[in-house]
Amino acid sequence: MHDFNFEMNQYLTYCRTQKRLDGKTLKAYRIDLTQFGVSLAAAFPSLSSISELSPAILESYIATLHEQFKPKTVKRKLASLKAFFHYLDYRDRIVSNPFNKLHIKFREPVILPKTIPLPTIELLLSSIYHQYSHAATDFQRKNALRDAAVIELLFATGIRISELCSITPDDINLSNRTLLIFGKGSKERLLQIGNDDVVHTLLEYRKCYLPDIKRTNRFFVNQAGRPLSDQYVRRTIRKYCSLASIDMHITPHMFRHTFATMALQNGVDVKTVSSMLGHYSAGFTLDTYAHVTTDAQLKAAQTMGNILSRAV
Repeated sequence: MHDFNFEMNQYLTYCRTQKRLDGKTLKAYRIDLTQFGVSLAAAFPSLSSISELSPAILESYIATLHEQFKPKTVKRKLASLKAFFHYLDYRDRIVSNPFNKLHIKFREPVILPKTIPLPTIELLLSSIYHQYSHAATDFQRKNALRDAAVIELLFATGIRISELCSITPDDINLSNRTLLIFGKGSKERLLQIGNDDVVHTLLEYRKCYLPDIKRTNRFFVNQAGRPLSDQYVRRTIRKYCSLASIDMHITPHMFRHTFATMALQNGVDVKTVSSMLGHYSAGFTLDTYAHVTTDAQLKAAQTMGNILSRAV
């Protein structure tokens, strides 16, 4: 398909300039579309143009995806392709959209969100504060303070690691305890930081790192005075898990799942949790944490049953 790369680059430029998609989304689109083009060139070398693509060819490609990837990944790659072909159809670059004649439906396995047991979180934080109180130098003490601020904020707000690393000094107001987050699709949400200890840690951190914060215009910075990266946060979690002899593999996203699970278990309604997490719909939150809401409903029913039994 001699015109594929041209059309793909035109589409990615459109996504960047018109749709204003972020760099990570554009990178994912490019990977998915390039993989599609390479696969088709190998399997159907006689194809000369995108307009020759048929539903049967797409079905063949989808079958190869299922052989290589998990259902969730296949679903994402197909979403990239659908968006690309919708663009081609809209711009009259193809006669008809082959996806319009496909009925794609497959069942994804139910994967429960991985959470961190509360005692494990307490052990992790204890390890950080042990490093802080027993630091041999001011440099080590500052690093431990920053690490505590990062982990506590992840746990207290459920924000994504990318969102944490993007926080600017203007986004966080420790006087009124608010945090402005720009999530996926530049969607804004204002969060409250309700825990006194977390606010105290953040205040201490800001006081120690203020010159670097002002210079980088990022609230979280590394030991070299540069904006914090998600790779650094992952390494930090592994470091303190090792120091605390925690065998569990903990990722930054697990703090998000733990926050959501604990909020739902403690009676916060799904719509509120969805808004706090920055999900595009409460339905998505409900699907993701259905096991939590079901457990909560069961406990509520059991409580009501106990009350009625005592009343009788």
